[in-house]
Order: sequence, then structure tokens, then C-alpha cells
Amino acid sequence: MVGNQPHLLKTIREYHQFRNLPRPQHPLISVINVADIQSKGDEEPKTLVQHFYSIALKRMTNGQLKYGQQVYDFEEGVLFFMAPGQVYSINPGAGFHHSGWILLIHPDFLWNTPLAKTIKQYEYFDYSTNEALFLSEKEEATLTGIIQTINQEYQANIDQFSQQIIISQLETLLNYSERFYHRQFITRKITNHQILDRLEALLAACFDGDSIEKNGLPTVQYIADALNVSPNYLSGLLRTLTGQSTQQHIHDKLIEKAKEKLSITDLSVSEIAYALGFEHPQSFSKLFKAKTSLSPLAFRQSFN
Repeated sequence: MVGNQPHLLKTIREYHQFRNLPRPQHPLISVINVADIQSKGDEEPKTLVQHFYSIALKRMTNGQLKYGQQVYDFEEGVLFFMAPGQVYSINPGAGFHHSGWILLIHPDFLWNTPLAKTIKQYEYFDYSTNEALFLSEKEEATLTGIIQTINQEYQANIDQFSQQIIISQLETLLNYSERFYHRQFITRKITNHQILDRLEALLAACFDGDSIEKNGLPTVQYIADALNVSPNYLSGLLRTLTGQSTQQHIHDKLIEKAKEKLSITDLSVSEIAYALGFEHPQSFSKLFKAKTSLSPLAFRQSFN
């Protein structure tokens, strides 16, 4: 059995060797048929870490894939995005079978292209828990068509146009994926509105009593951890459903509590600032004015 240390795969060629696949035709990019990947059984590492991007559409029967903190057991197409350095594991069951495709891209393939920077703006590469993209048949066909175009270019003789053509197709795939994620935010109403309800309850609990004064303002990471989602996924979901990020929701709840204290208590602005987790009253006053167009004192005076 392999130990608990993650198995590192630094290059795409190492991935091919690890999975007993033929040598990749290009050292920095590969398109793989998932059905060609064989499980190592008892020798399968508990966790793996890759030093390259992976976009994978997978279907499984009698198997589970653990991605972040969530275990998936699925038969329809599910899309996973992994950035370099992410940890994942696969736990095959009896009669394990899977299908789909995997696109591997080493960061060096993107070197000196605009996508080298913009790929980091696609937040779903940082999603981790409960956050895979569940595709409709039409969406799956769209993305698979793009992969087929990339694969045709990958299989052909590499020339001076190959990299740009592949990158152009990759950008199209990423943009479609972002569109499909926004669709998922909207269509999975029950799950997503449960997250919103839990967010409101969590923020209310944070701002009740003296929790904020003792522990400071809740961070986006704290909120995301409590809701069992990644920070980027939570903010993406909230922006789609409410038009505001997680940080803006925290600030709105803070301003709501500040208005309450300013209107019904005799606490000074400094005392209210400290009670709301601010080290410096000036920071509180600046945020309050940015949100309300009034200083805390001007807001209090408006009640007199």
C-alpha cells in the first residue's frame, strides 16, 4: 500500500507513465480518453497532486472520486477543474468503470500568451467542495466538440499555428464553462437558496452578542468553511443570485448592526467600532460613509 503522502506528478509525461498510457505527443499538453486509464487497485495512492492544469469530464459506475472535501458518485457527465497543486483522490469500487475525457495543460504551454494570466481569473479552478459542474446533454456535447477540435490539432503535426489554435479553443471551452456555472447557480435553486438561508443565519449569529468584539469580523474564509464551500464558489454564487460578493454581505450585515447601535444606544462611535471588531474607529467611519454616504455621527444626528 502507498503511504499517506500525496503522489506528485510534476509533468504530463509523468502522468502518462503513472497511468500506463502511451507517451504524450506533446510534453506540455495532452488529451486523454478516460476509458484508457486503469486503476492501480491496492497500489492506488490515497491522494495525488499535479503540477499542471486538468479539465476532466467524467462518468463513473461503482466508484467514487473525492475532490476537495466532497465525494462524488455519479453516472452522468460531471466536469472538474483542477489548478496546479490541488489534491484529489479516486476510490474505485468493485466493477469500477469510467468514461469521458481529460485535458491536461502544463502552465509552460501558456507562457507568453494572454491566457497565462487570464486563466487565473476563472474562479472555478479554485472551487473545491460540492462544486463540480453538472452538465446537461447539450452542454456536454458543446464542450466535447471543443475537446475533439483540440485533440485533432494535438494529433496533427505540430506547426507554428498549433499553440494559438489550441489556446483559442481552450479559451472558448473556459468561457462556455463559466456560462454553464452561472446556469448551475440559477437552476440548482433549492441547494443554493439553502446556502443563502444558512449564510443569513450564520451572519446573524456572528453579529449577535459579543462574538464580533471578541473574535473580530468574520472573514470570507471563515464563512465559506462554515458553509462547506470554497470562498470563490460562494462569492460566485452570491454575485449571481444577489449581485453582491461574500465580503459585501458581511459589510451589509455590519452596517445594519452599526445603524442599530447608533440609533438606539448612547455608545460613542469609537465604542461601536470596537464592538464591531474594528481596531481603528477611522476604518469603521470610512466604511460606514462609503456604504451610507453619511458619517456615523451624521447618521445618529438624523434621528434627533
